Amino acid sequence: MADTVLYEVSDGLATITLNRPEAMNALNVAAKVALREAARAAADDTRVRAVLLTAAGDRAFCVGQDLKEHIGLLAEGSDHVMSTVKEHYNPIVRALTEAAKPVVAAVNGVAAGAGFGFALAADYRVVADTASFNTSFAGVALTADSGVSWTLPRVVGPGRATDLLLFPRNIPAQEAYELGIANRVVPAAELRAEAEKLARKLASGPTVAYAALKEAVAFGFSHSLSETLEKENELQTRAGASEDHATAVSAFVKKETPRYSGR
Repeated sequence: MADTVLYEVSDGLATITLNRPEAMNALNVAAKVALREAARAAADDTRVRAVLLTAAGDRAFCVGQDLKEHIGLLAEGSDHVMSTVKEHYNPIVRALTEAAKPVVAAVNGVAAGAGFGFALAADYRVVADTASFNTSFAGVALTADSGVSWTLPRVVGPGRATDLLLFPRNIPAQEAYELGIANRVVPAAELRAEAEKLARKLASGPTVAYAALKEAVAFGFSHSLSETLEKENELQTRAGASEDHATAVSAFVKKETPRYSGR
């Protein structure tokens, strides 16, 4: 991966780090390409059982599009200036949301625009008490991208989502927790350790079950109860046939701690 994004796999955990702290981890083309490839690699690698998405520095998780580069592309009159949504943002969000493994975002600072979108694409968000969120899009006369029009209403409800999109503002960590955007708020100095501890716990857990839970929640939002019950049956059959389920049942009977293989 390019040095704009760092990628490391250790003991089943893939750590993806946005690495442009001098630019508040803004997304230039190089960073978007590298993040797309890292997210795809983490999703496709069968050795990876959980993903940790984080960022370098202490000011920003990601402030979204690199507007300095964007202005240059607009000035050139490029016909492809807005193709970044299709070429970069959409594949990144799909890789994170569709990965058959849990994704944890460690939000260390400002998460704005597409940065907010990528945080929402994670399954669980651990947030520094100094961090904040901002939709930002309307502030630069753009509509939502990076999946925000899908994820944000599901997290905070359509009314609050519309408010946050029409009137962009900084949402501090505690309010983000109250809205459901943050799953856990921790002191900034403890963020990386706490997020990694949680991600490693998931990486050692029942991966097939986690993937099924992730799929079930996404399915249930857009389908009827009857359809969702059928999906639950399908997914429970899959989870019940897993090696991890047999391990869990055996460990329960023996009053032991299960050691999952992720299969």
